[in-house]
Amino acid sequence: MTIIILILIAIFLLGLGGGAVAWFLFRHRQAVKSKEPIKETAKGDTLPFHWSYIIAPLAILILSIILTAYFYHQLPNEVAYHFKPDGSPDRWLSRGAAIAWAVAPQLLLTLLAGAITWGITKLLSLSRQTEGALIKPERVLSLMGNIIALPQIVLLFAMLDIFSYNSYQMHLMPVWVFALIIMVLGGTVLGIFFVQTIRRAWATTREHRRITALRSDSSDRTDTNQG
Repeated sequence: MTIIILILIAIFLLGLGGGAVAWFLFRHRQAVKSKEPIKETAKGDTLPFHWSYIIAPLAILILSIILTAYFYHQLPNEVAYHFKPDGSPDRWLSRGAAIAWAVAPQLLLTLLAGAITWGITKLLSLSRQTEGALIKPERVLSLMGNIIALPQIVLLFAMLDIFSYNSYQMHLMPVWVFALIIMVLGGTVLGIFFVQTIRRAWATTREHRRITALRSDSSDRTDTNQG
């Protein structure tokens, strides 16, 4: 249950982060559009999908498959996967089912990362207004795709803890402690990204105001000279 809650928290952070970034992008695009025309992307030109957008989920998926293959022959026929507060097991699965549950969520999350980033590239390509954006769309796509690695890391650690207990009768560390560390680190990264975005928004707004003031002053001087 704890793992499920942590995964939901990670997905919530992903949605919150994506929504905040999208809000900044559209807010800035509207501000720029009101002052000067936005250069549209050439017809037929599209924003390509890059594997770097999901490099972290892919790496964790591959690592999960490698570790599962390594531990497969060391696991007993009945694998303990749920433990009491004192660390003793109270639920078991067959070895095949345990392996499937270890790899399947990683695969699904990787596919989710790919689907999200691929869908956004198509939406940005259809809008054809990426050049007026506050930050490069590639940065947003890389963040939204790779942040899904956060719940994958937690699941990978939980898998290793299960394999370690069933192979060596030894727990690594409480999963909730590890998950808390990962979520704090992920929240810190998101916070830094948002702070940088806000600073750029403020800097861009000040620059537009300065340019508008200079143009207005120059226009007034021209009208005065002509008069």
